[in-house]
Amino acid sequence: MNQEVAQKTKIAIFRNRKIRKTIHKNEWWFVIVDVVAALTDSVQPEGYIKDMRRRDSELSKGWGQIATPLSVHTSGGVQKVNCANTEDIFRIIQSIPSPKAEPFKRWLARVGYERVQEIEDPELAQKRARALYKAKGYPEDWIERRMRSIAIREELTDKWQKHGVELAKEYEILTAEISKATFGVTPSEYKKIKGLKHQNLRDHMNDLELLFSQLGEAATTEITKTEHPQGFAKNKKVSKRGGKIAGDARSNLEKETGRKVITSQNYLPKKQSKKLLK
Repeated sequence: MNQEVAQKTKIAIFRNRKIRKTIHKNEWWFVIVDVVAALTDSVQPEGYIKDMRRRDSELSKGWGQIATPLSVHTSGGVQKVNCANTEDIFRIIQSIPSPKAEPFKRWLARVGYERVQEIEDPELAQKRARALYKAKGYPEDWIERRMRSIAIREELTDKWQKHGVELAKEYEILTAEISKATFGVTPSEYKKIKGLKHQNLRDHMNDLELLFSQLGEAATTEITKTEHPQGFAKNKKVSKRGGKIAGDARSNLEKETGRKVITSQNYLPKKQSKKLLK
């Protein structure tokens, strides 16, 4: 169930602000505090919401119908967070005096409809991802590798789910095991090397880093297909073995070239990387 929630939780971007959204009743529902933070730049959006409801009595009266607690995947695991669909987010926006309101409405109308389109044509999700990476300045060959890495990752998590891995924390631990065996560091340690905080680590990997990351996960998937390990403990052992295959290949390459695969640099040009880190 937690893995299903993790897969349903997505990140939308409005003017460099992250807004979590999840699928409920076959449509997108947006995390309210994220929307408020994006529109107000408030460091305490929860407090802003309380003040907003005090100012707008009609909004407060209907809050029970507007705000629906939904399971959302967060850095702390799966949690119930107040969300609203597109229509109700429009109602909330009416209570926020912000110059961003109009462009946000246009943005919301577009992304709120994406789910319906993606159900009819799943390839649209990949096309949108490609377009987003291209807009950020990634070259076509890197985008192809990144899309492939996403497909490999999805296949692995699907195998984990079918082999008794249930909790979001377990997926995090298994991923860390593969990374540790592949690169010698966990994802959190890797992010520190690159100077990242909340950014997606793989979006800042170069070609070789992505390649070995894919190899570790693909090897783990193949072993899982062959041995069918059941439960977290057995899958943890397989993850170490799969990661070691990639780790050995990385070590051999480093011996041949005299250079480390892991780099503190981001794949994007420096100017673009700094912009993304803001």
